[in-house]
Amino acid sequence: MSIFPPIPIQSPKPHPSMEEMRCPLPPLARMHLIKGKDAIDRYLAMHIKGLSKQEAAAYRNSYKKNICIDMLRQGYHKSFAELFTLIEKWNALREASGPGSAIWLEKSLEEQPDKLDQLHYFLTRAEAAQRSEYYEEVYANQLNLAYCFNKPEDRWLRNYFYEQCYKTAQLIKIDGGKKEAEAHSNMGLVYEEQGHFLKAVEHYEAFYNLTVGRTWKDDTGRYFNSLACEHLWRIYTLLADKMLGNNEHQEAIGTLIKAFRMAKEAENMKMEGETAFCLGIAYHSAGELKTAILKLNTYLEISKLLEDYVGLGRAYQAIAQVLVSQGQIAEAIMYLEKFMNIAKKVQLNQSLVDACTFLGNIYNESGNYYKACEYFNQAFEAANALSDLALVNETKVYCGIGKAHSLMVKVNTHTEAADPINIKYLLDWKENRSDMFADPFTVGKIHIMKHISVPLPLWLSHFS
Repeated sequence: MSIFPPIPIQSPKPHPSMEEMRCPLPPLARMHLIKGKDAIDRYLAMHIKGLSKQEAAAYRNSYKKNICIDMLRQGYHKSFAELFTLIEKWNALREASGPGSAIWLEKSLEEQPDKLDQLHYFLTRAEAAQRSEYYEEVYANQLNLAYCFNKPEDRWLRNYFYEQCYKTAQLIKIDGGKKEAEAHSNMGLVYEEQGHFLKAVEHYEAFYNLTVGRTWKDDTGRYFNSLACEHLWRIYTLLADKMLGNNEHQEAIGTLIKAFRMAKEAENMKMEGETAFCLGIAYHSAGELKTAILKLNTYLEISKLLEDYVGLGRAYQAIAQVLVSQGQIAEAIMYLEKFMNIAKKVQLNQSLVDACTFLGNIYNESGNYYKACEYFNQAFEAANALSDLALVNETKVYCGIGKAHSLMVKVNTHTEAADPINIKYLLDWKENRSDMFADPFTVGKIHIMKHISVPLPLWLSHFS
């Protein structure tokens, strides 16, 4: 009989499952015994507080890569491809612009998380709607993206999505063409900003044709048709200005007549007046002076009704220019003097400078140098009131021209009155430039020169 207690028999325990594992000390000792990557991931997720596998990957990846992975996981392959295309397009634009350009100094699209978020959200929604053929929803998401990128540095993105809207709008058949009209308006804006006026005209005219007789309104409550008239008026005016620059006078006049019709249809008097002014300038350039006067008078009357004093100034000056072309100097002066009184009354210093300079030039060319100096001085005073250094310097030049011409009258008078001996004396002085005032022999001979208000060197420089 043994005095020792019986030894308990220890049967082997079953192998613990991964769920029953507990981390011994030191904390990571058991990790070396766990075979397989998936087992390690499950172990970490259960027993170590921190990031999951997906969270760790998201932390390691760039924001762009996470966006792309999310798109692909959800099956938005078209959105993924479109996002990559836009990133590559930005990079191509940057490379084409080269170092030192504005775009070169900007962050790339993939480094701007806010923009990537917008692209991810609306692109995937548009793709989902497209799969169901809900083209109105596709259009709305594309338009929202265009609105997201309205800053100057993002215009290329805005233009891209306006083009996508235009393509999608062709597929919408249940709204009577409202989305298509809006898309034409946006495309017209894109081409207008790029300076492609003829293409802009095509889109604006399509916008107008789709809105005739419709009561559609935009988000601000404006009628589409009225907006179309304004767009056409503006682009016709810009196109006509370009034509005038190329001396295509008749083409410009025809385009401006169409602009005038749009202004009348929009019932906008200011637009009518501006177009009448442009027509007056175009007719003047074409040599049709009577018609030019008629159009400019129309602008003058509209400016009076609107109490637009700046417009009055433009009208008076333009009419005066036409009258000068016709040789009616007295009438031209009358128009300008009437405007000067208005400009002084309402303190339109810029307009006053223009009017006084114009009047000074008229009097200067007609030989009335005293009056020319008077108006040039008024222009100088008005420019000083504006504190515009460039304008002040310009009016100083005009004052100098007027003063020089007025002094030349005196110089010529004294020169014509002088006898041949004095003329020879002046020529001799011109050759040697000696100080002849110190010579007592010359005092009698230059007695006539004492009556001349011009310093001797300035007077004698007239003979150079």
